[in-house]
This record gives sequence, C-alpha cells and structure tokens, in this order.
Amino acid sequence: MYSRIIKHSANKSFFLFGPRGTGKTTWLKANFKNAIYLDLLDAELFNDLLARPDRLKKLIPPDFKDWVILDEVQRVPLLLHEVHRLIEENNFKFILTGSSARKLKHKDINLLAGRALTYQMYPLTALELKSDFNIQHSLKWGHLPSTFSELDPKKYLESYISTYLKEEIQNEGLTRNLGAFSRFLETASFSQGAVLNISLVAQDSGINRKVVENYFSILEDLMIAQRVPIFTKKAKRKVIAHPKFYFFDAGVYRCIRPKGPYDSPEEADGATIETLIFQELTAVNSYLNLGYEISYWRTIDHVEVDFVMYGENGLKAIEIKRTSKLNPRDFHGLKAFSKDYPLAKCYLLYGGERKLFEENIEVIPIEEFLKNIDSYLK
Repeated sequence: MYSRIIKHSANKSFFLFGPRGTGKTTWLKANFKNAIYLDLLDAELFNDLLARPDRLKKLIPPDFKDWVILDEVQRVPLLLHEVHRLIEENNFKFILTGSSARKLKHKDINLLAGRALTYQMYPLTALELKSDFNIQHSLKWGHLPSTFSELDPKKYLESYISTYLKEEIQNEGLTRNLGAFSRFLETASFSQGAVLNISLVAQDSGINRKVVENYFSILEDLMIAQRVPIFTKKAKRKVIAHPKFYFFDAGVYRCIRPKGPYDSPEEADGATIETLIFQELTAVNSYLNLGYEISYWRTIDHVEVDFVMYGENGLKAIEIKRTSKLNPRDFHGLKAFSKDYPLAKCYLLYGGERKLFEENIEVIPIEEFLKNIDSYLK
C-alpha cells in the first residue's frame, strides 16, 4: 500500500476520476474506513439503482454524517440527480468515482453544478514510490499499482488491456466493431509522443477517418490517452497546429505497441521515456494543484521542445534525451525557445548521471528529475 499524494476536500462532495487500475478503490477504502461503500459493478445493486435511482436514499441512515462512496457512478448517470437532491436536502457528503466520462458528458446529466469538486487519480508517481522507484521497472512495466505486486507484470498488462476492450468498450456499447478498435489501438501506439495525424492513422488501420476520430475521443473519455496541444502564447514564430498523442502509462503503451524482428528498440524506448515524463508531470501538476497548462512547442521548420509548462508558477520548458552523451544539436530546441521566451526555465533531461549547465539550460539526469519533480516544478 503506497501513500498517495492526492489532496481532497475534507467536507465537500467530490468526483474522483481515473482509469481502471490506478488505485481509486484501494485508496478510498484505506482513507474513508467509515464510509458507506456502494459499488455499481455489483450486479444486484446496479440493477436496483438503475431501475429506481430514488432507492439510493434508503441505503443511507437519515442522520449519517460520514462519506457515501458511489464507485463507478458513470454506470448509472441518472443517479446524479438523486445525489444532488440528497446533498441539498440531507447535507450528505458523496465521493463519486468513475473510470469513464463518456456517459457523463450527455447534456441531460447533472454534474452537480459546483456542489462537488473534481479530482483525478493517475498511476503511481516516483514521489509516491519513494525507495521502490526503479527506472527500469518504470520503463518496462509502467506505474499501475498492480505491476508492483503481480508476479507476472506482462500478463497483468495484457489482461488489463483486454479487460478494457471487453468491459469498457464492448459492454458499454461504445463501438460495435471490437476488432477494428483493437486494430486502431495498435496503429495509434505508433503515434505515441508524436504529432498526431488522424488521416494517417485511419489509412494505416484501414478504418474510416470519422470512425478513427471517434475512437480517439473514446480513449480520452476512458482517460487512457490524452492529446497535448501546441504552445502558442505570444508566438514569435509560426508553429504547427496539431496536438501530440500519449497513452496514459508507459507500461500500457509498451504492451499495446506491436513489436517485431525489424523494429528498432530505440524507436519504442524514446517514446517510452517521454511517456513516463509526461505521466509524472501530469500527475504531480494535478495532485499538488500547481496549475500548469501542459503543452509542447514545435515550429513549422521542426524546431521542437517536448513539454512546456505554463501557469502561475512560471514558464518551464523540458526537453528529453535518452542518451547519456549529449552533443550541441541536443540543445537546439531549448535555445530557440529560450530566445523567444527569455523568462522560461529550461531543463534538458538525459540518461547520464551528472547535473550540468549549458548557458541557461539545466541538464538533469532523468532519475534525479523524477525523484524530485515537485521541487523542479514549484
């Protein structure tokens, strides 16, 4: 059991979203031991509340003062009307978890109009793993909690992906063609950490472009992938318009991506390291309420910085190189960005072991950065 760094309200209802397997239920049961726990994956409870959402009130004592947890609330979205009423009339406190935002986006769904805060749970971070953080494990298996306890992490990840396909995609009726979606997943994995070209993904997977656009939306609604926008604040150069694409966890990405005898290890490894940095930046930014917008920077003449963090805590530019031996070309993107944005704090993360300085660029070993990521972002 790892201590999570997520912060939450002590007295106001909240949503807790996150992909399956990130540890939402484990965290809730450990930290809200006196709560009433209602699991909508339980078939009997699901059917009862689906038929009559007003039965929810009968499951809670009238004078109950602790938390009421509704796990996987997206399975019965109309329950949120009843939750709203019980917050107003009985002053109950709810924790509403979900692994999909698909059904909750419907225009008739009540998202409690400010009466509940929203938090997100991510895979474990290096800050949470502490002495258990191991860069080799991270790059091979990712940071889903079960990869640290399962005897066979590879089997677990394979099962995790097939479970998503079966339970979240098929059972929720998000797509009728599971084979096409599975083929799309593999094709999309080659876009990891790259500028997303939906037309090319459609062509390579042999699927209609509009269908592929919908598939990308499904991945984002399930919170297992994200598109990262281009940084455009006061741009002095022409930049491209397309976002970059990432699956949410390095281990999940590695498991989805097909591998064959002619594949270059460097090609997958580079995207894996970038994925690990991205998931850590995303989680720590959210958990510590740092308020950064995460984007990337790329000009039309292909000058690029992997990640740009912009917010009240300043402007930070982060470039990632897997090599331990740097050459002058490795600094080209950050130097160009620094010229356009002289107030930016620039970091180059690399596979070496020593901290270095190149003009105004701080060169940091990847492991060092991940273990102390909060100090670099604050």
